[in-house]
Amino acid sequence: MADKPTLFIVEDDAAFARTLQRSFDRRGYDVAVAASPADLDLLLAKGTPDYAVVDLKLAQASGLTCVQTLKAADPGTVIVVLTGYASITTAVQAIKLGATSYLAKPANTDDIERAFGMTDGDAGVPIEGRQTSIKTMEWERINETLAETGFNVSETARRLGMHRRTLARKLEKRQIS
Repeated sequence: MADKPTLFIVEDDAAFARTLQRSFDRRGYDVAVAASPADLDLLLAKGTPDYAVVDLKLAQASGLTCVQTLKAADPGTVIVVLTGYASITTAVQAIKLGATSYLAKPANTDDIERAFGMTDGDAGVPIEGRQTSIKTMEWERINETLAETGFNVSETARRLGMHRRTLARKLEKRQIS
């Protein structure tokens, strides 16, 4: 019998991580969970995974550092980045750092497993012109600046020219994950 494929889930939301872990366990994966970059380092000390699912926002850390760490440990690892609020900037950076796919939440196990199989790009993806709302553009700019500042709210507010409390209220309305 062949060995089970190994999967690391890097997710700080314990309930969501447990749900993903159970779901992938049932599908025949050998799953390990890390809640932070430090936890990931401990897992990597024991070996590298075939697959990884990385949340973009991990408490006060960026999941992009985890993508970089995973790729450095084993360039063959297939990495899917999950985020609650996708932005073009973070998608581009995730792919540049070695992620195979970038999925916006909510994504289920089927979506993630399908992304594992899509290691090459798809030139046939339809190019659609869609209007972007001002709120969406604002949120993408906030997300981009947060990523640039390492998720430092005070520095992000300064760079965006807004009061820190205003930014904090906006972030409370749309949690970054």
